[in-house]
Amino acid sequence: MLKFRQLPGSYAIVRLDPDSPVPDWATKAAFTSITRTADELSIVCPAENVTKEIPEAPRWICLKLEGPFPFSQTGVLLSFIQPLSSSGIPIFATSTYDTDYVLILHQDSDRAIDLLCQAGHELLEG
Repeated sequence: MLKFRQLPGSYAIVRLDPDSPVPDWATKAAFTSITRTADELSIVCPAENVTKEIPEAPRWICLKLEGPFPFSQTGVLLSFIQPLSSSGIPIFATSTYDTDYVLILHQDSDRAIDLLCQAGHELLEG
């Protein structure tokens, strides 16, 4: 099974208009994900970084799967989120070249981590 760790702090997921510039506050963290499409600019960053002009959004925890995972390895993310999906816990997933990150709403975090550990995944400290 997979090893994962919880990144410190709370995270926010923000949606801006597709032609919005990337705000400075979005780029000041050890983990930030910025994705632009024709429909939106999506930002994941520490909640404390989000400017007060943005309506307050739900708070999330961020779980980092311990990669790297080769592109040829299939089912990595599926095996991690399956126990959550089966229990009705919503997630927001994002990936980098080397690994996957799964965000879970704060109110579901304890239950989600318990489910992941029961499924055989290992929570690493620190």
